[in-house]
Amino acid sequence: MFPISVTILTKNSEKHLEKLLAILREFDEVLICDTGSVDCTLEIAAAFSNVRIEKSVFQGFGPTHNEASQLAKHDWIFSLDSDEIPSPELLAEMRNFPLQKGCVGSFPRKNFYHNKWIWGCGWYPDRVVRLYNRTETQFSPVQVHEAVQCHGLEVRLFQGPLLHYSYDTVADFLQKMQIYTKLFAEQNHGKRSSSIFKAILHGCFAFVKSYLWKGGLFLGVEGFEISLYNANTAFYKYLKLREANQQKKRSDE
Repeated sequence: MFPISVTILTKNSEKHLEKLLAILREFDEVLICDTGSVDCTLEIAAAFSNVRIEKSVFQGFGPTHNEASQLAKHDWIFSLDSDEIPSPELLAEMRNFPLQKGCVGSFPRKNFYHNKWIWGCGWYPDRVVRLYNRTETQFSPVQVHEAVQCHGLEVRLFQGPLLHYSYDTVADFLQKMQIYTKLFAEQNHGKRSSSIFKAILHGCFAFVKSYLWKGGLFLGVEGFEISLYNANTAFYKYLKLREANQQKKRSDE
């Protein structure tokens, strides 16, 4: 058994959860922090003897990740999303990883769309720090684009990937775009300026960066769809921020 607690945030996460939890049987604690599932998420989790379920209110990704880590049994935390599957190579590396203070573990992610590995569009290696000691660090306390804070810590690079099944269909793009753009506006209103021009500029730049600079051009229709999704996400992030700033200005008057 790994002397590590796995923490997973869930809400209606039944799609990949059973496969993920089956792979995590080697860990003596997997802590599910659920923020309101109404599908079969909790029933799937309850079927695994090493899984502990805690219910919470979603406070943004960073704060909710930090709440989950504080509820865990072990100080060493392996934080996963419910659509991330550790590869056998990653788990083999982790078995030999010395749990020494002063360091964190960084993993490459293989992101999939339409069951294809997307090596371009900025989707690989897409490294994320997910193994850390909670007595030394935590996630940044932000609504979205949270990350484990690594200042003063050694980042050790794992080679085994996390297999990330975040987007299976166009509907997944639309659903996540709504979530991320809303949280971006909530996080930044009153702090960053925005305008129609900025929204268009960010959207166009995101498309060019993803499709041309990051190789989406060579990934067929998937590369085009992902690049267009990146462009629309950037556009609506700043459009919603403009709207939120206007509403704040009216309420302050």
